Amino acid sequence: MIRELLDLLMPRECLVCGRQLGAQEEQLCIWCAEDLPYTFYWEQTHNPMANQFNALLERYRQPGEPMEYAYAAALLFYHHENPYKLIPKALKYGSRLSAGRYFAADFGKKMAAAPHWASVDTVIPVPLHRWRRFRRGYNQAEVIAGELSRALGATLRTDVLSRARRTRSQTRLDAQERLKNVSGVFRLRRAPLQARHILLVDDTFTTGATLFACYNALRSALGHSVRISIATLAVVEA
Repeated sequence: MIRELLDLLMPRECLVCGRQLGAQEEQLCIWCAEDLPYTFYWEQTHNPMANQFNALLERYRQPGEPMEYAYAAALLFYHHENPYKLIPKALKYGSRLSAGRYFAADFGKKMAAAPHWASVDTVIPVPLHRWRRFRRGYNQAEVIAGELSRALGATLRTDVLSRARRTRSQTRLDAQERLKNVSGVFRLRRAPLQARHILLVDDTFTTGATLFACYNALRSALGHSVRISIATLAVVEA
């Protein structure tokens, strides 16, 4: 009854199509919810996103350096022509933290049901530069990471990585420019204690450049005794 009254006063709209939501609907109308572009990557130890990220790791691996296959997963496919791109955009640019938490919680439940994520004990969000965080008011990766850590029973660590400098927006850069743009940007502020399996979290996986830079900062400091995997709310569909 309370929800119905609130919906009369402040109607809620579907994130994707803009239809007014009913009392039993959350974030999406039933029609849009039925067609969510799930990747199902969380069920697979090897998938296209993971293969792309591991190919990047292999490309820059030093001769003789050991490499453990990094797990990778995203909840949704992101395509520029698909209206479902509004879901990650609502969190990143629209201050829709409730939407971010809702979909990240869904993602977390799905990951928690897959055995290869069971060893995750530390979740680290990709940090924003302090000025960008000040202007936005929050870090979208941290919103997602909070829900994933809760679902996986892992420790959320927002004090491990920092950005040493501001970088250009990655939106209009190609893959090589993205790598150059974030090279050496991330620094280790404090080593995660007794970590066995770290999950690095960002909002969207495009080329993997930002997560690769974070991965390198952690790997350089922690060596190869710690598994490092990645997760994002969305992955750009090739």
